[in-house]
Amino acid sequence: MKGQILCIVGPTASGKSSRAVEEARARNGEIISVDSRQVYRGLDIGTEKITTEEMCGVPHHLLDIRDPEEAYSAGDFVQDAARLIEDIRARGKLPILVGGTHFYFDALLNGLPMGTDANPELRERLEKFSTEELYARVRAEDTRRADELDPLNRRRLIRALEIIAAKGSVPARLNPAQTYAVEWIVINPPREELRARIDARLKSAFDRGLIDEVRRVREKVGDARLKELGLEYKIVGEYLRNLEASLPSGSEASKLLPILSAKLWQYARRQKAWLRKLGHATP
Repeated sequence: MKGQILCIVGPTASGKSSRAVEEARARNGEIISVDSRQVYRGLDIGTEKITTEEMCGVPHHLLDIRDPEEAYSAGDFVQDAARLIEDIRARGKLPILVGGTHFYFDALLNGLPMGTDANPELRERLEKFSTEELYARVRAEDTRRADELDPLNRRRLIRALEIIAAKGSVPARLNPAQTYAVEWIVINPPREELRARIDARLKSAFDRGLIDEVRRVREKVGDARLKELGLEYKIVGEYLRNLEASLPSGSEASKLLPILSAKLWQYARRQKAWLRKLGHATP
């Protein structure tokens, strides 16, 4: 047993970051981000990355450690998080893990899926499918694995299908390298409250310059990579491409908010389903 950690989970826009700061200040803790996008520099508004002021002096780890064109895997996270947990505990503080990338939580606490060699021929065939079709194929073969994945991340969807093809519909997991005494805080607002929070957060993001942020990231990484960086970047990126193509309709910008709201609500529902599987009561 490696000692106690606190894990704070919940759907998007549920208030995890502020709760983590409250717990850290009350319990002498430091925060480890469990977010596959907040590791990237420049993805601030779209990921709702916590600001320095909002941190209230609490140390935060695994934010802004990669450029957006660089890869960051679940294996990277497990290695980084295990090191940080040990370091934080050695200084007599409580490690607090907070975020919405549930696959990272699963990888740290339950072990990584057993790896396989790359299959170039299979990858070439899979690249011909749309991202939606890839996700549907993963879900048809392995529902549990599909629930863990970002349905917009083509690279991870294709890798999952590679593993499934080699190992079967439910790939074995490696024995977890770390075992912790985990305390859970699950934040799971009612449907109406969460939808209102999602809409309010999106409106704030647009007011703070989300479109300009996506434009800057797109210029740096290109359209293919942009689609892998989450719903906000994918949908706003499509809007920017439409502008370049001079497609009709000056009202496209006004449609972004309801489109994103609907997509984020679908994502939040998947996150809620994962929370139910934890079997913990929600506060």
